[in-house]
Amino acid sequence: MSDTGSGPPIGSYAVDTHSGRVGRVMGHEGPYVQLRPVGGGREWDCVPDSLRAATTIERLRAATAYENARSRGEVP
Repeated sequence: MSDTGSGPPIGSYAVDTHSGRVGRVMGHEGPYVQLRPVGGGREWDCVPDSLRAATTIERLRAATAYENARSRGEVP
């Protein structure tokens, strides 16, 4: 159950099914859920109907992709 009653709970990980991106739920603003990419970065808004809970494998893949990009100097 979420803090606002609609959408996933803050701090959980979700997949934006429109983009395939995995993000951490940072908040709920109006009809949107705000997600932040694994490893940090700019948040994006997503409608709750386009979200599903991220699996452990999806979270690990996103974290590994971020760490690999960081080691190549592609992200800070």
